[in-house]
Amino acid sequence: MCGIMGYVGDREASAILFQGLKRLEYRGYDSAGIATIADHTIDVRRCVGKLDNLGKLLRESPVHGTIGIGHTRWATHGGVTDENAHPHRAGHVVLIHNGIIENYLALRAAMVAKGRTLNSETDTEIISHLIDDAMRQGLDFVAAMRRTLQQLEGSFAIVAMCDLTPGTLLAAKSATPIVIGLGQGENLIASDIPALLDHTRDVLFLEDGELAEVTRDRVQLSTFAGAPVERAPRRITWDPVTAQKGGYKHFLAKEIHEQPQAIIDTTRGRLELEIGDVALPEIELGVEWWRSIDRITLVACGTAWHACLVAKFYLEQLARIPCDVDYGSEFRYRDPVVDGRTLVIAVSQSGETLDTLAALEAGRDHGAKTLAVCNVVDSSIARRASAVLYTHAGPEISVASTKAFTTQVTALFLLALHLGRRRGTIGTDIARQLLQHLVEVPHHIEATLQLDGAIEQLARKYEHARDTLYLGRGINYPIALEGALKLKEISYIHAEGYPAGEMKHGPIALINEDMPVVLLLPHDRVFAKTIGNMKEVESRGGRIIAITDGPDRDLEAVATDVLQVPTTHPLLMPVVLTIPLQLLAYHVAVRRGTDVDQPRNLAKSVTVE
Repeated sequence: MCGIMGYVGDREASAILFQGLKRLEYRGYDSAGIATIADHTIDVRRCVGKLDNLGKLLRESPVHGTIGIGHTRWATHGGVTDENAHPHRAGHVVLIHNGIIENYLALRAAMVAKGRTLNSETDTEIISHLIDDAMRQGLDFVAAMRRTLQQLEGSFAIVAMCDLTPGTLLAAKSATPIVIGLGQGENLIASDIPALLDHTRDVLFLEDGELAEVTRDRVQLSTFAGAPVERAPRRITWDPVTAQKGGYKHFLAKEIHEQPQAIIDTTRGRLELEIGDVALPEIELGVEWWRSIDRITLVACGTAWHACLVAKFYLEQLARIPCDVDYGSEFRYRDPVVDGRTLVIAVSQSGETLDTLAALEAGRDHGAKTLAVCNVVDSSIARRASAVLYTHAGPEISVASTKAFTTQVTALFLLALHLGRRRGTIGTDIARQLLQHLVEVPHHIEATLQLDGAIEQLARKYEHARDTLYLGRGINYPIALEGALKLKEISYIHAEGYPAGEMKHGPIALINEDMPVVLLLPHDRVFAKTIGNMKEVESRGGRIIAITDGPDRDLEAVATDVLQVPTTHPLLMPVVLTIPLQLLAYHVAVRRGTDVDQPRNLAKSVTVE
C-alpha cells in the first residue's frame, strides 16, 4: 500500500502534490518523491524517510510546473533507499505505482536483454522502461501505456506522465484503488479520497482494467484495450479526517475491513494451484536446505506470538517438523538448545520489536538457521535474518493489530505448505485442496464482516462486564488468546483466553451470571467436547457467546447468543474466527468511550525491553 497523487491544472503542482501526500502518509512512510514537468523538462526529487524529509529537500531544491505526480512509499520490492523511492524515470517517462507486479522479474530480464540499465530493485521501474521502450518503437504515449498494461500481471495503480506530452497524466488500475478528482480548470488523481477534499468533492472511481487520460480540462476513460467507458461522477460529503479513515470512525475499524484485500495481497503471486505448490522465491533455499531442518522454534511477542501458536499446528501437520513457540523476551534470557539443524523463525509486524530481534540473534549465535516473517521491508529483523518472508498487510495505523495478525497466519500457512511440498510430507492433491480453500478465505471474511451490526448489538449487552473468558480447542485455542488480548487492549476489560479443556483446572471458579464466556465452536473433530465445556459454563450461570460455523440444536439451546460464520477447512478456521472477535472488541471499546486507535500505555512498535 502506497500513497499516489497527481495534478494537472494552472497552479504550481509541487505544493498541491505535497499537501496531498500529507493526507496519504498513513499509506506509506518509507520514502517519498515528487516529479513535475516544466518547459518539456522532467524534474524529480525523492528521498528516504518520512514526508518531512521530502519537504526539506523541496525547500532546498524546488521544482516547478503545473503538472506533476507524487508518491509516499510502503516498500514491497527492494529496500528503503533513495534509488528505490518513487517516482521512477526511464527516458521520456516518469511514473508512480502502488501494488505488486508479479511478473516483473521476467519483464526486467527482457529489458536488460535489450540493453537497458535499471537503477533500482523495484518492480515499478520496469513499467517506466516498458512505456519508454514502446514509444521509441513509434507508439504515442497512450498507445505505449496500453501495450505496457497488457504485459503486466498483478495488482497496480499507476500514474504516469511524459515530457513529450506534457499536459497529460495517464492513470490505470488493476485490483488497487485509484480515484480522480474533478476540478475547475484542473484535475487530480489520488490513491484515496482524503488527498482530494481540499480541492474538490466530485470524483470518479476507476474500475479494474480501466485507463484514464487526464488533462486540465477533461478526463477520458477507456478499457486497457481502448473501448470507451462512460461513468457519472460521485459527490463526496465526508470531512477530511473521516475520509482519511475511509469513512470509518477509527483506523481500527478500517483495518479490520481491509483484511480480505490484505490476505489477497499476501497470497498474490505465490499460489500455484495447478501443481499444488506455493512459490516463495525469496526463501527458495533448495530442497536439501529445507530437509536439513529437524526442528523449528518460532519466536515473537504479543499478537505475533499468537500467530506462531497457530503456525505450530501448520508446520507440524503439513511439514511434519517438531515446533516450539517461545516469547522473544523469554528465549533471549535462557540457554536455548538449538543448532545448525534448527530453524528459528522470528515473526514481527514492524520488524523492530527489540525482544524478537534479540531472540533471532540468540538463535543465530547458537548456529541456528534464521527466517523472518515481517510486514516492513528492510526492517531490523528482516536485515538480520538469513531469509525473509514478507506479509503484505500494508501500513497498520491502529496500535491493536488486526490485518497484520491475519496476514501473518496466512504467510505462515504458505510457509508450512512450501516446506511440506519440499520435504515430501504433503501430496499434490491435498495441497491443491488446501490452496483452493485459502483462495476462498477472503470471501469468507467478507461474509463474516456482514455480522458487524449484530456484533454491535452484542456489545451493548456486554459493555459493562468486568471480566470475560475466551475458550477454544486445538488450533483455535490461540484465537481465544487473541480475542482476549484484543478486548483487554482497547476496552480495558480484564479478559483471559484458555483451552476449553483446561477450564475445569481453575477458570471455572470465576464463572457466574455476570461473566460473559466467548466459545469458539467450529464443527471440527473436537466440536462435541467443546459443547460439553459449554454446558459446564451454562450450569454455573455464565452468559455464553458462541461463535460457530453451522447450526446445532444443542448449541442454540444452551448459548445466550450465537454468531455463525462461514465454514472452511479446519486449518483455516482460525483466520475466519478471528474476525468476529476483533469486531466484538472494537464495538465494546467504542461503547466504553476508550481511545480505540491509541489505547493507553501501549505503542505500535515495542523497541525497548
